[in-house]
Amino acid sequence: MNAEAVNPATPGPATSGHVAPTGSRRKARPRLDLRRLGRAALLGTTARDRLPDAIGHVVDAHRAHHPDADLEPLRRAYVLAESSHRGQMRKSGEPYITHPLAVTLILAELGAETTTLTASLLHDTVEDTDVTLDQVREQFGEEVRYLVDGVTKLEKVDYGAAAEPETFRKMLVATGNDVRVMSIKLADRLHNMRTLGVMRPEKQERIARVTRDVLIPLAERLGVQALKTELEDLVFAILHPEEYAHTRDLIVRNAARADDPLAEVADDVRKVLREADITADVLIRPRHFVSVHRVSRKRGPLRGADFGRLLVLVNEDADCYGVLGELHTCLTPVVSEFKDFIAVPKFNLYQSLHTAVTGADGQVVEVLIRTHQMHKVAEAGVVALGNPYAAPEEQSASDGERVDPTRPGWLSRLLDWQRAAPDPDTFWSTLREDLAQDREITVFRPDGGTLGLPEGATCVDAAYAQYGEDAHACIGARVNGRLATLSTVLKDGDTVQLLMGQDAASEPSRGWLEHAHTPAARIAIQRWLTAHPAPDDAAAAHPDASSRARSGDPAPPPSPDVPVAAPGRPTAAQVLTDRPGAPVRLAGCCTPVPPDEVTGFAVRGGAVTVHRAQCAAVARMKDVGRAEVGVRWGEGAECRVTLVAESFVRPHLLADLTEAMALEGAEIVSATVEPPDRQQVRHTYTVQLPDAARLPALMRAMRDVAGVFDVSRAQPQTSGA
Repeated sequence: MNAEAVNPATPGPATSGHVAPTGSRRKARPRLDLRRLGRAALLGTTARDRLPDAIGHVVDAHRAHHPDADLEPLRRAYVLAESSHRGQMRKSGEPYITHPLAVTLILAELGAETTTLTASLLHDTVEDTDVTLDQVREQFGEEVRYLVDGVTKLEKVDYGAAAEPETFRKMLVATGNDVRVMSIKLADRLHNMRTLGVMRPEKQERIARVTRDVLIPLAERLGVQALKTELEDLVFAILHPEEYAHTRDLIVRNAARADDPLAEVADDVRKVLREADITADVLIRPRHFVSVHRVSRKRGPLRGADFGRLLVLVNEDADCYGVLGELHTCLTPVVSEFKDFIAVPKFNLYQSLHTAVTGADGQVVEVLIRTHQMHKVAEAGVVALGNPYAAPEEQSASDGERVDPTRPGWLSRLLDWQRAAPDPDTFWSTLREDLAQDREITVFRPDGGTLGLPEGATCVDAAYAQYGEDAHACIGARVNGRLATLSTVLKDGDTVQLLMGQDAASEPSRGWLEHAHTPAARIAIQRWLTAHPAPDDAAAAHPDASSRARSGDPAPPPSPDVPVAAPGRPTAAQVLTDRPGAPVRLAGCCTPVPPDEVTGFAVRGGAVTVHRAQCAAVARMKDVGRAEVGVRWGEGAECRVTLVAESFVRPHLLADLTEAMALEGAEIVSATVEPPDRQQVRHTYTVQLPDAARLPALMRAMRDVAGVFDVSRAQPQTSGA
């Protein structure tokens, strides 16, 4: 059997999740005495045609969220579970039925719908009793059978070996397409963690580590904050008992204080909102143990306001911003603490406004502002979204990724990763990296769509998030309208336009792996590299410079019909000077050509050097007293000019670029192609044009070549003439 318990008298972790961190004044329902109710269920004479007393708390919690729910499936599920588990006891001596009852109560309090609760009551029957899946189907339908089967498969996973890649992979496959399977498993783990004190210390630690490394991140991804925070506290108590005891002492001492700065600020907020005629509930939300511990490590000695936050609940989205405006107007805001997760929700469904205000005594109080529905989803995540098989018009959310808890966006991607990963180790390593991310950013596409990415993601990650394996053809990006390399790290709120090549043979660079942070990007790139190993003789077999550039190797010389030479000093075009007969030289630092604005300087030997007017050397020569000579262009003539093309690496780029130049009548005198840097390559061409007037058309034609993002004249050098 998978569920185990502890003697209620056992101190320590068994009760750690139930301490009110700051002495909350909220009136709570009496806790369910599962030992007493479990024994009553075994010994009582409850009629089989009405609800047993033992599930009264479950029914009350369920009706609070779903007042019109049909309770008959719950009654029949309890009767089957109780009769099937009869005679089975937990290690603490409690009747085993107390475990599925407790798990179901957890889910009912989160707002789970009836089908989930029915499956939760039956979740151990197929594994631990003679009940079969066929019987479950006959009595409760295919949907309940599917959920029970999924949880049963999860129970067969050896969580103690969760560090083994294939084990965790099987766990994810076992969830199938229905996230409710994992919700039941999380509630099951929470109850077992609450009652873990009966285990040997070494087993407690093993289970706590797996909970920390795997199940808590999954609860975070599914948005089930109520489960996540209590699991964190229980793990904290087991793995860090001394720090837990210290934190507990801090919380107890703060709760005994006569004054409460949070209560004072809460009264101020209520007054402000009452005067603004905004209907709102203002609650004090105590921090849980791990949160208090983190704050103490970050801020040092804690003050009263550090032990909790204010929660303001309103009815409509617009009211959230109304509350924010009133608080920032009437109280002293800490503007740097403002975050808007309503306009841009987190990947795990979370929506809220975060801000902070300063109390009369100077203490900073954090404030969360959300609607009642947002609060429900913030606490219960996907569990709060109702029946995933309901018709679309019955679902309240408008975003397609959030209305279907059967396949929320994150779980869909997770299942896609496990199918696409070339091997279990690759999947495991990329998944662990993803689970370790505790913050996500949102970037915008030019079409108004959004991409959710982990903090630290790059344009490579954005490309694979948007295009999947078609991102192999990505040749660059624009971030906030400016050209950027694919290695550019994105920030929250950036707008990203991905530039896609048209060549069907496009391939990812091996260097992209260094800049890929998401599992989707890393797995897709590794799959391609595995299927296309680079041969040792790649240099001989692949002479194309840009193709070599994509693999990160130094570019070889261009083909023989493009001679390679250092850019030579251009020949003089027809230039008229104020010193007739003086030798004329066109400066190599700026390579002026008609119709550039030019100026000249007399140099040694009586020659006149002609520079572009904006050349950096002009100012320096004036500073040293060189005599300026008037120069101007004569009638149209051929010219020689040096151009620099900046491009993203792709196959056949060099051939396409030189062909475009030839079509414009340019004769390439010399060319160099530098080794690629961060997926960009720099080409320098010295060309001869029969007419200087053709230069603008030549530069436009070069820019029109796919992959080329800029063409410019050679930049002036820093040395003088």
